[in-house]
Amino acid sequence: MKIKSKNFQKVFLLLGILVLFSINTFSQILEPVKWTFDKNKISDDEYELIFTAKIDAGWHVYSQYIPDGGPIATSFNFDENKNIELIDSVSEPEPIKEYDKNYKMTLKFFAEKAVFKQKIKVLTKEKFDVTGYLEFMCCDDSRCLPPSEIDFTYKINENSPTIQKADDNQPVKKKKQDNTGTNLFQFFIFAFIGGLIAILTPCVFPMIPMTVSFFMHSSEKKSKAKKQALFFGLSIIVIYTFIGLIVSVTLGPSFINWLSTSWLPNIFFFLIFMIFAFSFFGAFEITLPSWMINKTDKKADKGGYVGAFFMAFTLVLVSFSCTVPIVGTILVEAAVGEVLKPVIGMLGFSLAFALPFSFFAFFPSKLGNLPKSGGWLNTVKVILGFIELALGMKFLMVADQTYHWGLLDREIYIAIWIAIFSVMGLYLLGKIKFSGDSEKKYLSVPRVIASILTFSFVVYLIPGMFGAPLKALSGYLPPMQTHDFNLNKIIRENVEQISFDNNKTDIYEKVKYDDFLELPHGLKGYFDYNQALGKAKEVNKPLFIDFTGHGCVNCREMEANVWSDPRVLKRLKNNFIIAALYVDDKTKLPEADWSKSKYDGKIKKTLGAKYADFQVVYFKSNSQPNYILLDNTAILDPDKIDNYILAKPRGYNLNTDEFVDFLDTAIVEFNKRHKIK
Repeated sequence: MKIKSKNFQKVFLLLGILVLFSINTFSQILEPVKWTFDKNKISDDEYELIFTAKIDAGWHVYSQYIPDGGPIATSFNFDENKNIELIDSVSEPEPIKEYDKNYKMTLKFFAEKAVFKQKIKVLTKEKFDVTGYLEFMCCDDSRCLPPSEIDFTYKINENSPTIQKADDNQPVKKKKQDNTGTNLFQFFIFAFIGGLIAILTPCVFPMIPMTVSFFMHSSEKKSKAKKQALFFGLSIIVIYTFIGLIVSVTLGPSFINWLSTSWLPNIFFFLIFMIFAFSFFGAFEITLPSWMINKTDKKADKGGYVGAFFMAFTLVLVSFSCTVPIVGTILVEAAVGEVLKPVIGMLGFSLAFALPFSFFAFFPSKLGNLPKSGGWLNTVKVILGFIELALGMKFLMVADQTYHWGLLDREIYIAIWIAIFSVMGLYLLGKIKFSGDSEKKYLSVPRVIASILTFSFVVYLIPGMFGAPLKALSGYLPPMQTHDFNLNKIIRENVEQISFDNNKTDIYEKVKYDDFLELPHGLKGYFDYNQALGKAKEVNKPLFIDFTGHGCVNCREMEANVWSDPRVLKRLKNNFIIAALYVDDKTKLPEADWSKSKYDGKIKKTLGAKYADFQVVYFKSNSQPNYILLDNTAILDPDKIDNYILAKPRGYNLNTDEFVDFLDTAIVEFNKRHKIK
């Protein structure tokens, strides 16, 4: 038995290494280029800034000099700095020249390593930083990754050399404001809380004392039992994380994009959430075949580390009917996010799920402090059912908004939520009962508190039926423009005296796509780039481009919390022509409006596909929201478009003061270029 246990430990260790290796390998697929930044001091007033690209085998990065119609050239962009003068342009090594069959032209590129250099003249003895960003595109023989941007910083007049590795800001799609790391951490916390909730379900909570007895009754030494308990907890984490890894590797980024925008997966997820909800209500149980549970249970009886692993596996299977709705919720949410989200989600869930089992197996004397099992476990389960019911509506909303079915306008959505949480409040008060609920002679304090919180939430929702913004939920409700009875809109449209100019001549008589698209807060604008640019030229105003999407939670939060500020509204109405370009709209375009992508060569036949491609090709970004402030003299040339950008593009950031500064910077720059006083 000892030999088998040792062998099993090795297998388990190899499995863990395989998981970590797979995660690392998969996360590196889209990072074939690593940049480092260094400098050489040539003289007292001259420096040489060095940009080094280390390129993975099989990949290449393009030269700074690429003919029109080719891929994105490598470019170096320096922020304005009064302390330096640039000497000549950025130098590059001798490139490889080959005919590219995809672009059908001879191109210059670099493989393995490329070193670029820029000489600068320093105009001061004070310490300062030279900042900016570089843009590049990398390809292999069969595919190209989206154009990427990396910020750089060089410390000048300091004794220490600048050696900045780009490991912490890997090639991103133009937008450092994505906050990917923050989003993943938030999702980890969300999943961790899900794991804690799963413990309080009828299938899981009673298993805790059984687990403790498993580790303590047959062990000769307590130290050995504690090691097995720790191994048991690690086994739970590996099992769930491995599930997340499989989902992550199976789906991949392109499939995730399809999951986010297509009606079929969104309707499927909606139905899945409904099934989960009714399962929690007690209508039926989602169970695994009994033979599977019995087989793992027999192996758990072997004891030792083998037994600890299969005890963990048995726990996962036995608790399936209660945990699968929560696990499913995490995986569904992860499936429409970043590629690593399933792994991060399952890691967070399993860590929380394993904690009490490992803790009480490690310290069995604390077991007496646990509350006794009872009807309260079923109450937790039913409450989760109501939450699943409410959350599932989001997927139906995304499909409805993307395809303009008109089934789930804002007030209908809010009405459904009011009904769901009202019934939940009545349930907490004992006015409604489900199968599995025990008789209650009186209300406990936790139930009273929970019912008060639930009805408070219902009261908060009610004004939303009449047009209240409900900013706290802005990302999870249909947009305000789908609201039929909006008091704010009615008042706005009928009041002649307003605090800022609303020049009707700034709008075309017929705005394309305005029969199914609308801007928030009564703003007027366009949903077609060319039409918006034409009007911007006509009235001599800069262009405010909003890359947005129907399913973009962050877009709705920006509109509700930042755009609604009077200072922002005033500037958007008076100083800009707005172009809201939806990247996920499924409206079919007439054949005359179809466009062939300069990025992937495919024909874009829908409104969303057209502007998703437009964003990648010309603005090197594929995330939303993305706000571009553009001069009305802009020419659509990927290599020159940056010359017409009036302020550094912004993404999701709820700091209203910074957004006002962002708009003001563009206004000042536009007036300067057009000599407007």
